[in-house]
Amino acid sequence: MGTEHSKNEERRSMVFLRKGPKLPAWEDALLAGREPKSLLKRGLRYVSLSLIMKGMTSTPDFLWGLHEVQKLNLSRNQLVVIPPSLGKLDRLVVLNLGGNCLKCLPKEIGLLRNLKVLFVNMNCLKEVPAELSLCKKLEVLSLSHNCISQLPLSFSDLTSLRKLNLSNNRFVQIPLCIFALRSLDFLHLGSNKLENIAESIQYLVNLQIFIVENNNIRSLPRSLCYISTLELLNADYNAIQTLPDELYLLRRLRRIAWNPMDKGLHIAHNPLSRPLPEVVEGGLDVLFNYLRDKKERN
Repeated sequence: MGTEHSKNEERRSMVFLRKGPKLPAWEDALLAGREPKSLLKRGLRYVSLSLIMKGMTSTPDFLWGLHEVQKLNLSRNQLVVIPPSLGKLDRLVVLNLGGNCLKCLPKEIGLLRNLKVLFVNMNCLKEVPAELSLCKKLEVLSLSHNCISQLPLSFSDLTSLRKLNLSNNRFVQIPLCIFALRSLDFLHLGSNKLENIAESIQYLVNLQIFIVENNNIRSLPRSLCYISTLELLNADYNAIQTLPDELYLLRRLRRIAWNPMDKGLHIAHNPLSRPLPEVVEGGLDVLFNYLRDKKERN
């Protein structure tokens, strides 16, 4: 009896000790009486923390004290703002803020000097802070599905950037700062309001995948044909009538592609002038031969 009574007293004491200010439901479930650091997962490469789909409308204060975290996933919540405290997590390498309701990013994001991967897709951004250019190690950036129409000039300082997704925004032209990103091998500008592609595209000498589908582009620039690294060029669903004669120089394009996931030349759903529609139906070799002969005749 004495032993049982002691156990009951111990349980009551533990319950009393746990009492205090009530946490929001999602935070209570996460912490479950544990120290916040216990939420961290230590993998082979990164110390990570995932708070995906927790119904959060604001970030918990304990988050900004977890200085060890290198990979942070706050995606698919209802966050309206990310506080300046984000800058305290200066060991971050990967940050996922996708699928929230963010209208802006704090300028303190520039303090994340180790950041290599940033996802802010599917938010409500209208602009990108100039301070992002201080993240010199950034290699992968997705800003797709926002309301962005321009980028800061300082964006050209992101010289390590290799993959950039700006699809489903409001760009009328490709920002000039992008042409300074010589390390880019992936550029997605689909579903914007582009009407042309500047001749400066030729400066992206390492570009392998270039997607401009679903815009209002009327022609492809001749300079695009000098990017010998191109393996996928998707210009589907535009207003293109003619193709540059030099297109045959893009020797890494292996075929006319119809599946969005396939490499090659995507040129479907354009009002191509005759005889281009019939030539395209014959395949890439037929198209290239036609364009080569046409150039020689001229």
